[in-house]
Formats: sequence, C-alpha cells, structure tokens
Amino acid sequence: MPYRLRPRQPAPKNEAQKNLERPSAQDIYEQVANNARQELGRSSVALAISGLAGGIFMGLSGLGNAIAIALLTAPGTEPTNTTLFIAKMFYPLGFIVVILGRSQLFTENTLYPVALVLSEKKHLWKTLRLWGIVLPANVLGALAFAAIAGLTGALHPNMVHALSQLGLEALHHPTATIFWSGVMGGWIIATVAWLVSGSHSITGSVMIIWMLAFVVGLGNFAHCIAASGEILTAVLVGQASLTSFLHWLWLAVAGNICGGVGMVTLLEYGQVVYGGDAEAEALPPEPDSPISVTKQS
Repeated sequence: MPYRLRPRQPAPKNEAQKNLERPSAQDIYEQVANNARQELGRSSVALAISGLAGGIFMGLSGLGNAIAIALLTAPGTEPTNTTLFIAKMFYPLGFIVVILGRSQLFTENTLYPVALVLSEKKHLWKTLRLWGIVLPANVLGALAFAAIAGLTGALHPNMVHALSQLGLEALHHPTATIFWSGVMGGWIIATVAWLVSGSHSITGSVMIIWMLAFVVGLGNFAHCIAASGEILTAVLVGQASLTSFLHWLWLAVAGNICGGVGMVTLLEYGQVVYGGDAEAEALPPEPDSPISVTKQS
C-alpha cells in the first residue's frame, strides 16, 4: 500500500494548545521520517565523527554503572543485588547524552532510516551506507573510551575492575542468550527513539530515555555499543580476548537489528499505514455531550 508523507504544515497560531495535544501515530511516524532525511543527507565524514562521539559518550553507561558498584561494594566481596539495582540507575546516562545530543547511535538508526525506506525504497542504499559508517565508528568510539578508562590511570583500579567485570559477564552468556537479549535491547531502544520523536519537551524525553534504558540495563539485555566499552576494557586489561568480543559483537548487532527493525519499525509502520491511522479521522462528539456543550459555550 503506497504511503506519502504529508507536506510540512505551518505552525499553528496557538502553539501552546498544539503542545498540549497528544501526537497521533502518523505524526510520530512523519517526524521519524523527517529525522531520517536529515541523517541520510549528512556527509560520510559528518556521520563518522558523530558516530565516533556517540561511541565515546555511550561509555558513560558502563562508567556510571562501574563507579556505583565500586563505591558500594566492599573490597574482596561480590556486589549484592541491591548494589546492582542502584548501579543500573546510572546505565541510562550514555543514552541520554547521545540521544539528546543528536550523536549517531547505531541502534537508533534501526528505526529512523528504515521507517523512511518502507515508504521510499530509493533510500535503501543510503541507509546501508549510514549503517556501514556509524557502526564501525561507534565501536571505535567505544574502544577509545575503553583505552582511556582502562589504560591511563584515570579511574581507580576498583572501578576499572568493576567495568571489566561487567564486560566479562556480557561475554559469558550462551550464544542464543546474547542474540535474543539483543533482540530485546534493540526493540526497547528503537522504542525510545520512536517515543522521543513524539515528545514535546526535553524533560519528557529524558524521562522516556531513562525509564526504558534502565530496563535494558536491569535486564542485562545486549546492546552492541553500550556493552562494547565494558568488554573492550576487559580486552585491554588482559581479561578477555578480542576474538570473544568479535563473536559477541556480531550476535548483539544481529539481535539489535532484528529487534529494532522487526519489532518497532515494521509494527509502527503497519499501525500508521496498514492499520489505517493515516486515514482515520476522529468521530465528532454527540450534540448533547459535555464536550460539545463546552465548545459551543
């Protein structure tokens, strides 16, 4: 079923009233598609630099997590469930900085450009170009973060140990667990991107990102960039091999793509286009309803 994005409409005179309205699925979809146009129009150099920054900033998720664990765990003991729960509250930091700062994050791009490709197939190769640039740049940024955290003495040894332990825990899951937890992680983060596109305020966006990213951290769902900084720290300090990281990475990437594309983009596109949201119109209120009486008065 063909679908054309609506042309941009001029801002309404009563902008305050506009901001009070709940956006429809079509409104969100069109904002997502417009975001995709902007990203696909960026040069390869701009995408690479933004992706590198995104990979470095995502290190804040593991960093906040590791600092909390190191501070709340007595030397020579294992962190308790309460400590881990508190530490996971800092996991959304990297996502907040990257998403609000508009740095490139690979898992966000399983939503934006794919949603546009579903309407305009001609953007497929541009989407593959974006993925081919952003993913390696994100991983390189995660490596830069890991090098600073693990090799420079910037962090206390207890914090470096906690950070590398997080990476080792991610590596030690079975193959199927890594993939399917990646599906869950990709689904949740793509959902974040969808909801942020419909948010009217920075505060609302922060709350959306924090709550859903907290679930990703709490469930230990694989995220190909957030956990890369942790695992690469373990690699650089000699506690894990590069081969094990690469094995984990392709499974996490595959899971994140399946989760982001399959469980969000296709479902939301189907809701808007095949579900009839684009053509649906609100039913008028009954003449004697309180809403109708209020409008007449």
